[in-house]
Amino acid sequence: MTAWLITLKEIKQHFRDFRTLVFLLAFPLVLMLVLGITLTNAFSSELKVDAIHVLVSDTSSGQLKQSYEAFQKQLGELGMTFDALETGEDGRKAVEDDRYTAYVEVKDTGVSLFGSSIGTIESNIVQGMLSAFTDKYNAAAAAAQGGNPANMRLLFDDNDSDYIKEQSVVPDRTPGAMDYYAVSMTVMIGLWGAMSAGGLLRSEIVRGTGIRLLSAPIRRLDIYIGKIAGNVVANLLCILAIVFFSKWAFKAYWGSHLPVVIAVLVCEVIMATSLGIAANEIVKGGGGRGLVMLVIQLASFIGGAYFPVANGGIMGVVAWLSPLRWGNGALTDIIYGGNIAAAWPAIGLYLGTALLLLAATVRVRRNKEGL
Repeated sequence: MTAWLITLKEIKQHFRDFRTLVFLLAFPLVLMLVLGITLTNAFSSELKVDAIHVLVSDTSSGQLKQSYEAFQKQLGELGMTFDALETGEDGRKAVEDDRYTAYVEVKDTGVSLFGSSIGTIESNIVQGMLSAFTDKYNAAAAAAQGGNPANMRLLFDDNDSDYIKEQSVVPDRTPGAMDYYAVSMTVMIGLWGAMSAGGLLRSEIVRGTGIRLLSAPIRRLDIYIGKIAGNVVANLLCILAIVFFSKWAFKAYWGSHLPVVIAVLVCEVIMATSLGIAANEIVKGGGGRGLVMLVIQLASFIGGAYFPVANGGIMGVVAWLSPLRWGNGALTDIIYGGNIAAAWPAIGLYLGTALLLLAATVRVRRNKEGL
């Protein structure tokens, strides 16, 4: 009960510091908005295809001519432009001069394609469509040779002449700029819990209330538990505010496993709190705060808070030394891959590091008087 009262006191005290509260909430949201808007194109996977213009020389006859004209008409409705080869014009030269995407020759003996080496993507699109047409025509011709020419007309019936079957395929969702920075900024704010944790005990000494706490009928363990729990809850409330604000205001994607995401963030805050306490106990003379700031900035930089870091190479190995990368990697797998099991390595690393830091703190304070 006493520990719970101290926890409530720490939470109230945390939110009374209006300037710190605004900084914890406003800074990541503003940074998230700025980076999410300015770096949108860096996370875009869309590919822009230029207009496709095809030059055609059609000297075919009979069923091939009818079938090709129907094929060309359908592609024209999709936005492709077809121009007939004029007398004396060199189709290959027109493609080389980049006036056309491709040059197609349609003869009774077959269909030939000459693509551009400049617009390779557009040229490959034409090649794929033309291959689909020729495959279908060859199948129809083979069916007609079986003694029933009606089979060819059936394959090229106007009611069933979709040379291009358009189907909607939902690919695995990938994070956009706003999605990425919503996660990275939230994990970074979780590390900032180390800064407020550093002053949990020191603030009592500076204000002169440490002696009053020790003289009160309160166990020292209850004091420590209450202060640590208060810092964890206060920072977690700030993180939840950022998560839900980014989700509703910035339309950031947080997936369908939000409780698991929050569990990872809770463990991160516990680790950050332990880091702040250990740094201020081990490093004397107020140097613990400077050490915490240095660790947080380095962890944020190499862990991908401001820009994505590749998984491979030396930089990828170095990045996994950052606690921020543990959270980023786990949350990305959970949100976009639906891999709930990815939370366990991050939770284990955070809680394991927290236990080591708290054990180091206990060892340092074993023979120390006061708070």
